Amino acid sequence: MQHLHGLTALFDPASVALIVEPGQVPGWIAELARQLGQAKAPCRRVALGEPPGGTDEAGCDLAVIAVGAAREVEALRAAVRLRARAAVVLCGDAAPERTAALLAIARQARMRLLGPATLGFARPPRVLNAGRMGALPPAGNVALVTQSGVLGGAILDWAGGTQIGFSLAVSLGAEADVDVAQVLDFLASDPATRAVVVYLEAVRDSRRFMSALRALATVKPVVVLKGGRDAALRRGARTHSGAIVAGDAIYSAALRRAGAVQVRLFTQLFTAVRYLASRNWPIGKRLAVITNGNGPGVLAADQAFFQNIRLPSFTAPTLRRLGDALPELEIANPLNLGTSADAAAYAAAIESIAYDPECDAMLVMMAPFPGVPAEAITDRVAALARALVKPLFACWLGDNSTRALRGRLDAVGVPVYRTPEAAVDAFSTVATFYQNQLLLQQVPTSLSDMEPPDLEAAHRAIDAALAGGREAMTEMASKALLSAFHVPANRTVLARSAAEAVTLAAQIGYPVAMKVSSADIAHKSDVGGVVLNVRNATEVRRQYAEILRSVRAARPQAHVEGVTLQAMKSGHHGRELYVGVFRDRLFGPVIAFGAGGTGVEVMRDATLEFPPLNSFLARSMIARTRVAQTLGPFRGAPAIDVEALVRLLVRVSEMVCELPQIAEMDINPIIADGDAVVAVDGRIVLDREVPRAWLRDGAHAGPRYGHMAIMPYPAHMVGERALRDGRWYTIRPIRAEDGEHLQRFVRGLSEQSRYFRFISTLTELTPRMLARYTQIDYDRELALVASIRPDAPESDNDEETLIGVVRYLLNPDGETCEFAIAIDDRFHGQGLGTTLMQSIIDAARDKGLKCIEGFVLAINAPMMGLMRALGFGIETDPDDPALKRVWRRLD
Repeated sequence: MQHLHGLTALFDPASVALIVEPGQVPGWIAELARQLGQAKAPCRRVALGEPPGGTDEAGCDLAVIAVGAAREVEALRAAVRLRARAAVVLCGDAAPERTAALLAIARQARMRLLGPATLGFARPPRVLNAGRMGALPPAGNVALVTQSGVLGGAILDWAGGTQIGFSLAVSLGAEADVDVAQVLDFLASDPATRAVVVYLEAVRDSRRFMSALRALATVKPVVVLKGGRDAALRRGARTHSGAIVAGDAIYSAALRRAGAVQVRLFTQLFTAVRYLASRNWPIGKRLAVITNGNGPGVLAADQAFFQNIRLPSFTAPTLRRLGDALPELEIANPLNLGTSADAAAYAAAIESIAYDPECDAMLVMMAPFPGVPAEAITDRVAALARALVKPLFACWLGDNSTRALRGRLDAVGVPVYRTPEAAVDAFSTVATFYQNQLLLQQVPTSLSDMEPPDLEAAHRAIDAALAGGREAMTEMASKALLSAFHVPANRTVLARSAAEAVTLAAQIGYPVAMKVSSADIAHKSDVGGVVLNVRNATEVRRQYAEILRSVRAARPQAHVEGVTLQAMKSGHHGRELYVGVFRDRLFGPVIAFGAGGTGVEVMRDATLEFPPLNSFLARSMIARTRVAQTLGPFRGAPAIDVEALVRLLVRVSEMVCELPQIAEMDINPIIADGDAVVAVDGRIVLDREVPRAWLRDGAHAGPRYGHMAIMPYPAHMVGERALRDGRWYTIRPIRAEDGEHLQRFVRGLSEQSRYFRFISTLTELTPRMLARYTQIDYDRELALVASIRPDAPESDNDEETLIGVVRYLLNPDGETCEFAIAIDDRFHGQGLGTTLMQSIIDAARDKGLKCIEGFVLAINAPMMGLMRALGFGIETDPDDPALKRVWRRLD
């Protein structure tokens, strides 16, 4: 509430003050003053150094500071005297010392600060242009958030030629106080915004950014253009993982997992955003194309290929409908209606394909040339689109002769484009957004429901390596760690002499693979440290000596323990795969999967995902790679056991979640042959400098999973409790699938209980509220539900029934939180409210928060009594006497 109030004063102020230097102002400031004078909020001009004339007493919500850099601090102090609740420091640079001074003044005054080095913002619905990004854009439902003010101005200017309107356009500047995550938070609750476009260069706090983006993408579409993409290989990496994971790939993985959709080109920013802002999106990547010429169809098919969009064959019923309606045509996808196509032909094609279950959407294209009844075709398509159940995209090629016709389609909500490439690209963006939404909805636990790992053995292996002064674990130690998490690994033994190697090879059985064992050597093949298919004792002796000779020549300083031996696992039909882990400096651990073997860095067929993983996320990872096409029956080889590969990926995720000491990991190659999926080689690099708070040593040492960008489902909070009458119930964190349960809970509350909880007369939650309350990021908020079993007398419809909900949401300071609670009326007086409140207090304290607060209606006597019993302080809210602010220190 504090955070939203602060940004409400910034973006929706009741009054504005423009602070300028005395004397004649530059032209841009004069224009700024003129535009501010047209805003719905009253605006006045305040000149530095001039007598206040009573203006200081008047106060304002927003101070717009337009002065030279040398006087920014003075101007912000003037804003404090005006009792401004928010300030925008336009232009100037972001000199560190001056930025720190501005931030200190703002924080002391409890004022929100946008900038410095910002071009301000525009809020078209309030006719408020508080910046230098150009003329006020038309009002609409799309928000623009940009880390480049200059580019933001260009985007607004470019979008002026479209029919896109804006709810907010904001240039973030230096982000000294208000940053990208907080603006995303504001937009999640902004009723004027239906979709969000972001130009992103970098983030400072990955946890806060991911949390805000996930919360926003849960309720509104988000399209992101990422600048500063870095395709360079990482330097100094100790495993293949570190070499193949580049910065842009990590940001792409982050945006995908957060449920946003990333575009690569400036011109793609708005190709799909109006569609996403206005309606549902298609559920797959299968497109039917209808055209009146071969060339446009070819271009559309080419772009579909590049975007991994399928143009499926029509089903038999669709073929029959098309054959009956258009008997003279060759039926295929794309469907070429020919140059003589009229409105009736277009209608017949659309109506015939509309119910084809193999197509998720239709792209209807028209190329203008003499004789084409363009107006009639346009009007017929527009009329049909209103009643279609399948999404329809349009491409009216050309410009001068089709501009007005595109306007007719746009007016009825049909997304229409000038080129086939742009149209297919828009469909791809929409379909990708839906797929990413499925990833967003996944909230796995840190440990799966498979056989629990041997955590004690894992910690012993790590402690032994670090105690020996080694961060890079040997292959045998790495495989021991993998085995503790039940990752199937090829048995490996160490020979310290050629004679011992012969004995061990005989025990294993020929042929064997021989590899140098040294924690100092990351890529054994590069130094001649790997020999495969060794078939007899003579070869073992000779290759043992050759391996040592090659390694000592290439790496004379490396400590060599000996040579490891293991059975060959190549198999006639084996596929070589790769799983790796790399800890990104900003986003923490990332899991990679792709084609394996010695060419892993050359093939670069790897996809990335953030832990924690579940089976759905693991399958999605596999499907995104090129090597996935070889995992089924392939060139005479039988299909591999994909579910075994899925389990391996989930096991690696468990390791990353539970062992924050893991900095890098390579399992390469993994041999997948039929039902067997086996790690043949493995290398793990540890980090001895892991913060103590990340480590689990029995007692809670600090925030759980602090090393990860995405919090797992907090399964450790699940527990059983008893009501005062002896009935048992479960307390657990809320899950995404609790939407229907929560809706029934809210509907079942008495009118008074609903009013006390929501301070409104709502009778049920809207779909957006349901998503907002159940699909949460556990790092920024926590909701605990109390539920009774299906066999309880009070249970609804033989399902689990919620009887209480308590939640907290972090305030922007990251040190305090705000709570809310509701209890089923049938369970009042059972001690449930006390237990839930104590549980949320304990969770907030465990997270390291300093204070928990809430706002309670003064007439809610039972709640006020509970607050006193739990030791909360109580005071009247200065903004609303009907509310009481209640708080309790946690430190």
